[in-house]
Amino acid sequence: MDFNHLLEIVGEEPVFDTGLLLAGEVDPADVRRQLSRWTKAGKLYQLRRGLYALAPPFQKIKPHPFLIANRMVPGSYVSLQSALAHYALIPEHVPVTTSVTTTRPAQWDTPFGCFEYHHIKESQFHGYLLTDLGGRQRAFVASPEKALLDLIYLQAGAGSPDYLRELRLQHLDRLNLEELQCLAHSAGGAKLRRASVIVADLARSEALEYESL
Repeated sequence: MDFNHLLEIVGEEPVFDTGLLLAGEVDPADVRRQLSRWTKAGKLYQLRRGLYALAPPFQKIKPHPFLIANRMVPGSYVSLQSALAHYALIPEHVPVTTSVTTTRPAQWDTPFGCFEYHHIKESQFHGYLLTDLGGRQRAFVASPEKALLDLIYLQAGAGSPDYLRELRLQHLDRLNLEELQCLAHSAGGAKLRRASVIVADLARSEALEYESL
């Protein structure tokens, strides 16, 4: 396989894995040697074992960080601060793409940024949506309500009024407060239930401030 042949196969793919190249009558060892050679030459980025992206100027589609996050750890979804920033529920730019998974925690540094994975129980692994990211890219992302509850669940002290105020939550009218409370109650534990009440109070305060303007 030469590089032009590779471009014909994966040129429209934001990221690709080696399995895409091993169909048919090919020598797997030769394919892996070529991938290693092209990575060293700067034509490819190796994101993790078996997962690659084309490097500029060969890259036609810049992969979205959320798509990369899903592909780096199959069986994960984007949540926590990254999802909250995506929905504009917090004002800060989040430099690390944060996800949750039922597998072990991990962190990956790539040419496209840093990706963090936090462990969550299987019983808590729900509440995510297949989200359109533009450019024909999609990824599994927590709903706004689940992203907030995931953060509260995983972060020590996150259920306190002080912590929730420090998050500087905004645009709380975008939250479905009934869904938030339903998810909090179904998860069990007083921490999430208390936090859902605090967030509802913050949302009402925000609404009153807008009405007074």
